[in-house]
Amino acid sequence: MSMIEQFVEQIIAATSYEPLDRFYLVNRVRALVGDQDAQVDADSDLTVGQQLVALAVQNQKITDDVTSREILNDQLMDLVTPTPAQVNNRFWEAYKKSPQAATKFFYQLCQDNDYIKTKAIAKNIVFEKGTQYGDLQITINLSKPEKDPKAIAAAAHQSDDQYPQCQLCMENEGYLGRLGYPARSNHRIIRMNVGGQQWGFQYSPYAYFNEHCIFLDEKHEPMQINRQTLVNLIDIERQFPEYFVGSNADLPIVGGSMLAHEHYQGGRHVFPMMKAGIRQAFTMKKYPAIAAGIVNWPMTDLRLSSSDTDQLISAGTDIMAAWKKYSAPELQINAQSNGEEHHTVTPIMHRDGDQYVLDIVLRDNNTSAEFPDGIFHPHQDVQHIKKENIGLIEVMGRAILPARLKEELAQVEQYWLGQPNQIAAMHVAWADQIKQQQVITADNVTDVLHQAVANVFARVLEDAGVFKNDDRGQQALSQFVSQF
Repeated sequence: MSMIEQFVEQIIAATSYEPLDRFYLVNRVRALVGDQDAQVDADSDLTVGQQLVALAVQNQKITDDVTSREILNDQLMDLVTPTPAQVNNRFWEAYKKSPQAATKFFYQLCQDNDYIKTKAIAKNIVFEKGTQYGDLQITINLSKPEKDPKAIAAAAHQSDDQYPQCQLCMENEGYLGRLGYPARSNHRIIRMNVGGQQWGFQYSPYAYFNEHCIFLDEKHEPMQINRQTLVNLIDIERQFPEYFVGSNADLPIVGGSMLAHEHYQGGRHVFPMMKAGIRQAFTMKKYPAIAAGIVNWPMTDLRLSSSDTDQLISAGTDIMAAWKKYSAPELQINAQSNGEEHHTVTPIMHRDGDQYVLDIVLRDNNTSAEFPDGIFHPHQDVQHIKKENIGLIEVMGRAILPARLKEELAQVEQYWLGQPNQIAAMHVAWADQIKQQQVITADNVTDVLHQAVANVFARVLEDAGVFKNDDRGQQALSQFVSQF
């Protein structure tokens, strides 16, 4: 069967199109890829859709560059995707059976139509290693494609007044894409109510964990952490009890990469922080239904658990308000400077049966002459592994490390084994220190490397912790929680 014929069969099978629409669909596809057809290569690793993109290049319908290929791929996959209204109707119909049935349907759809880039995600390097804080999860992110050189050049001439306003806006649904902005023809968003407002629910195309999803405000408004945040997180947990949900902090340095649009992240995944035990329990006098404790974690995490969601919201709000104005200059913790606020939190929620579990991770974005990147940010000596912001996912113990490390760490292994190598200068002192501590052989070199990276990530999280895990830090933290 030819490529176009087989792809049209896929469209009819996946959507409300019928066999009577076949000639119409053939012409829709030909308009995109050209009239010259070819036979499907059954032995190829490429899908029929991806083979059609290559055919379009051959037919000179598109130029052979990253952006043109991505836009055409998603235009083709849009043809096998039901309309937004149809997707929403099917989702909420499945939801009547169970939330799990609804998310299963939507997640599968987003994989089948290549919105979730499963083949690209499979390239990521993922491993776990034990530390004093339990097993930490390490990922080296290889899934996102390299930027198109044309897109980089075009970005220099783009105005701020553009459509869509950002990559989280509802207007991305069905957007063609352009140089420097991703194609979204096959993108679908589930509409839902969160905290009395219209929100959207979608999956992440380059997922960092299982069923990585995003909940986004219908309005393009800046992120902010307040009482309403906790109301919203609980509302999402009521609707999707099998998912965790959390918000990045709302300040630069400690916040996420998209502070301009209110959104949360969630998914079906158990993070190391969720498994961490309570180091010290404390009581909240005003809230007898709350079980509270300081979590045994490198960052400062206060965990509140209760089936009483009203008390949970109020207790969490009290902690956030107290932290916002708390200062301990002797610990380099300062709430404000020159009228600028420096304190916020990373709030994360999941369900344990009828218990709502709220983790409130305290954040501080102060800088100093010694630590210009951030006092509570990865310090200079660990930035050879991780120098980017510590966002929601890292807070919970899953490192998102840059793609450069794949080759750089391979060179470290060769350096350890005395083989020809091009080890980066920034890794040498670290590599020498590890080599002095143990015998490294061809049999254990990868295991040693993985453990060393996990140990660095633990240090990264310690750097980001506001109350350090030493006597001074823990004594001050105990005093902080005693006010509740």
